Amino acid sequence: MHAPESGSAGSAADAHITVGDEKMLSLEQRAVGKAARHLVPLIVICFFVAYLDRTNIGIAALQMNKDLGMTASMFGFGAGLFFLMYFIMEVPSNLLMMRYGPRRWIARVLLSWGIVAGGMAFVKGPISFYIMRALLGMAEAGFYPAVLFYLTQWFPPAYRARVIGYLNVAGPLAFLIGAPISSSLLGFDGLLNLRGWQWLFIIEALPAIFLAGVVLKRLPDRPSEAKWLAPEERNWLDQQLVNEERERKAIRDYTVMQAMLSPTVYILGFVMFSVVLNVYSVGFFLPQIVKAFGLTYSQTGLLSAVPFIAGSVGILWMARRSDVKGERRWHTAAPLFLAAIGLVAAALAQNLEIKILAFSVVAFGAYGCVSAFWTLPSTFLTGAAMASGIAVINSIGALGGFAGPWLMGIVKDATGSFSGGLLCLAIVDVLAVAAVLSLPKSSSHDASEDAWGSGVKRTR
Repeated sequence: MHAPESGSAGSAADAHITVGDEKMLSLEQRAVGKAARHLVPLIVICFFVAYLDRTNIGIAALQMNKDLGMTASMFGFGAGLFFLMYFIMEVPSNLLMMRYGPRRWIARVLLSWGIVAGGMAFVKGPISFYIMRALLGMAEAGFYPAVLFYLTQWFPPAYRARVIGYLNVAGPLAFLIGAPISSSLLGFDGLLNLRGWQWLFIIEALPAIFLAGVVLKRLPDRPSEAKWLAPEERNWLDQQLVNEERERKAIRDYTVMQAMLSPTVYILGFVMFSVVLNVYSVGFFLPQIVKAFGLTYSQTGLLSAVPFIAGSVGILWMARRSDVKGERRWHTAAPLFLAAIGLVAAALAQNLEIKILAFSVVAFGAYGCVSAFWTLPSTFLTGAAMASGIAVINSIGALGGFAGPWLMGIVKDATGSFSGGLLCLAIVDVLAVAAVLSLPKSSSHDASEDAWGSGVKRTR
């Protein structure tokens, strides 16, 4: 008689837990889903414009280099100056972001770089080209880490690789969509006595200026300020992020200075250096590599965009896979190794079709590792320490955007070929793979049945 009663009570308790879990899951789906719908599209558009304004230089070079009397190494140095100044200004920019808030700071960055990007149309020679690229780097410094920090204030760990993936897909899309658009703008050559490359800079700068006002109006700094969230949804998101920060601090509560001096931060910085080295060395010089096969401007723009289709696929597929598996190190290391293989193949290939295929492998790997990579800082840093740590990592990475294009230009001028430069990039990639795998495994990665409906098991 007693056993059945006990069993019935147990069943009722189990049923109560199940109903409670379902309610929490529904709340989680609503809160994260709304955050994704309201924030991610606007942020992705901002990133697309950012990448467009920093990478359209590759298409502009098809006309501009001759007009300004620049060699390949001069162009590479000037293109890379953007990243050198980005490196110098990154940490100060992020510390100011913590003072003024992500929304205001992101809007300020958009306005600043939009004005400078448009000013690129009026450079008169190598020196003014160098100055404007440096100013563009200063203006845009802090944008990427500010947005990464902003996203950690909205999305729990189980969702971050995918959200970062959606964000970073703007990079290859800027090459994919931007290359044909930019090459078509070269056709404005002669309109109002301006060259096509000048129109390119002017027209593509306008969206950044417009978006500054949109960001200021549409992006709340934190869930508690979001009017489009129900009170219980705001509370759930706030509590999840408070719990995460408490767990991190229980392991080790880094100060800003400790984060900036952490060996792990510098290892991650070197890995990002390798990624940026690939992305911009290839992105800036690919139009020139393709144009050398005797194609028109339009054909060059279209064909130069092809590898970035693979880059977009790599970002989204690897990001989702990383969240599903709850694993980050190998989802960073394996794509990077694939990129190294692609660089070797591109260096050795002699016909256009194989080169494009090889560069597609490079893009898949270089972009595919980014989403999992950027979840790593939040596994051991919190708050201002995380903001400064991300800034250090990204600023070291930015040096790859300076060193890579300059190296590629020097090798091209010295040898008449880009192959030697591509092989150097492959060596750096292999070293970065070893660096990633030297990091300790983290037990802090979650996965869950989530607002994207992936049906993933949550680990505690």
